[in-house]
Amino acid sequence: MAENTFLKGITWNHSRGFVPMAATAQRFSELNPSVTITWEKRSLQQFADLSIQQLAERYDLLVIDHPWAGFAAKTKSILPFDEYLPKEFLADQATNTVGHSYESYNYNGRQWALAIDAATPVAASRPDLFEKHGLALPKTYDDLLRLAKKGLVAFPAIPIDSLMTFYTFCCSLGEDPCQQHDEVISETIGIKALQMYRELASYIKPACFNRNPIQTYEAMTLEDEIVYCPFGYGYSNYSRNGYARKLLHFHDMITLDGKTNLRSSLGGTGLAVSSNCQNVDVAMQYAAYVASDFCQRGLYTDNGGQPGHLSAWTDEENNQKTHNYFHNTLPALQRAYLRPRYFGHMFFQDHAGDVVRNYLMQGGGEKNILSQLNDLYQQSTLKIQAL
Repeated sequence: MAENTFLKGITWNHSRGFVPMAATAQRFSELNPSVTITWEKRSLQQFADLSIQQLAERYDLLVIDHPWAGFAAKTKSILPFDEYLPKEFLADQATNTVGHSYESYNYNGRQWALAIDAATPVAASRPDLFEKHGLALPKTYDDLLRLAKKGLVAFPAIPIDSLMTFYTFCCSLGEDPCQQHDEVISETIGIKALQMYRELASYIKPACFNRNPIQTYEAMTLEDEIVYCPFGYGYSNYSRNGYARKLLHFHDMITLDGKTNLRSSLGGTGLAVSSNCQNVDVAMQYAAYVASDFCQRGLYTDNGGQPGHLSAWTDEENNQKTHNYFHNTLPALQRAYLRPRYFGHMFFQDHAGDVVRNYLMQGGGEKNILSQLNDLYQQSTLKIQAL
């Protein structure tokens, strides 16, 4: 690396998304003085408004969501890691995946990103408020309803989170969504999932329908009204001393029947390299550094990251720093449902959440809601995929 090399990356605007990337870029430059890597950040909404193809035209490095994998395979807007990194490294990544995180970026036999971040909806609580109110953590859906009726429960319910929680109810009732070509979920399971979900949603405050997970956790820590969030994509930052006004503890989710915990939808992010990158070898070396066991367990997690390498989740020091966030929530990650990634699915995901959220807020016949979801699903699988 004798010549000066400049790389530019784009990530999302949160301590978990930006700070670890800035820290790893700084350290990589210290180890490779001829390399300069700068990271920019966009809000979650801004990030969602542009496709990875558009972002790949502007940046060398991209932090992406795994539902984009099919789009990446179709457009070739990012590069497959299996053409550039050693098989042994990728095998280690696959062996040490958190749940389906590594697999989630593999499509058509190619590895389109490295899983540097892992997440799924889990439960969060204010331990100080549970003690103040003399309450116990809910264990079942009935326990949760009783707590919600007291006005002490909140969860993120913007469109995308409304859809993900609908998935959670479906999975937990025994059927994964989007397994058929013409329907999202069977009518029997879909109706029951919608009804249970709306019953719970009737006890949350209207503000919840305009909050994502970050905004939910900010509300939980800035105010003293919300004691429990039953499902929201986890953020270990809020379980670290000194990050927020009040500390959150994170847990596995409740059960529906007293036996089996809820099963949520896998999230997290992956690090990808643009096909327009002019310094591919350096970009690949940096990506491998960020995803490595050593970096993930240490520098990445130390700087607010939520790692994608299993060794970081089982690391004793990382759990001590986060009040056992990783230990407590890992079971939820390991069983999380892997969403569809076919080219065209982002169309469904972008529109289906509005249907579910509107139902939660305004009601309506469950069969009609399922019909609307099926229409969107069929458009995404039959029309868009055919392009």
